[in-house]
Amino acid sequence: MDQILDEVERRRGISAALVYPFMRSLMESPFPAPGKTIKVKTFLPGAGNEVIELRRPMDSRLEHVDFECLFKCLSVRQIIRIFASLLLERRVIFVADKLSTLSSCSHAVVALLYPFSWQHTFIPVLPSSMIDIVCCPTPFLVGLLSSSLPKLKELPVEEALMVNLGSDRFIRQMDDEDTLLPRKLQAALEQALERKNELINQDSDSDSDDECNTLNGLVSEVFIRFFVETVGHYSLFLTQNEKGERAFQREAFRKSVASKSIRRFLEVFMESQMFAGFIQDRELRKCRAKGLFEQRVEQYLEELPDTEQSGVNKFLRGLGEENL
Repeated sequence: MDQILDEVERRRGISAALVYPFMRSLMESPFPAPGKTIKVKTFLPGAGNEVIELRRPMDSRLEHVDFECLFKCLSVRQIIRIFASLLLERRVIFVADKLSTLSSCSHAVVALLYPFSWQHTFIPVLPSSMIDIVCCPTPFLVGLLSSSLPKLKELPVEEALMVNLGSDRFIRQMDDEDTLLPRKLQAALEQALERKNELINQDSDSDSDDECNTLNGLVSEVFIRFFVETVGHYSLFLTQNEKGERAFQREAFRKSVASKSIRRFLEVFMESQMFAGFIQDRELRKCRAKGLFEQRVEQYLEELPDTEQSGVNKFLRGLGEENL
């Protein structure tokens, strides 16, 4: 996807008329199977005939995700602040010079929310003609080109986190972003991601898709572990009545957590549409979900009697040596 956007930008920089033939050639190409590559033939004035190779990743869950781009644009601490803001369903605006950067980073931060899904307005690249959307009072995640920044600053935008992806800085913030997550888990997230960042930096010179997919998997595991630690016990509080209907015991679920900071976090997070949608999906399922999150939850529940591990060390050990 990002490669396609880069090609669109390259052509638009020469002439807008060159975009349509490229997109038509792309649409006429067969959609590749997972792990397969297609070749798209195009013509560019000055460069002549070109062949562009587009490869579809094997892992469909991370198919449109590029965590490497996110880490190049933002520090670990900033990523965690944005992650926390999205978890509490706040308004977030990304600003960047390139369409591909906006698209990559927007899809990447949404992927960090797995197994939850962003339930609100999501426009990775918001056309300047629709910029007034940022004035709406409901949660959103939108991306704007830097050329729209002067106009953005003139608009009466309600409380929102505005992120400059080109400078790793917040244009505007709420100033409480460091206090939204449980303190020990936030420290564990940061420590684990710094270790992942080392791997990303080591492989930054490689063009291997397999390595990139592995980096995606490593980063994904860190955030999955965060959710395992905070809500991994949810299935213990899904009860079934005589009619076979499942119901979630909300208060019992929250009060079962020993950590006060996690309980305080859950008080807020459990009011989100993300959490409501997640639980409703589990209540309506006729059989148990079988995704990667559920696999990690199963491993976690087997560890629960082990009271010696706690805090950062437990979090890191929970990731497993094979993922570090």
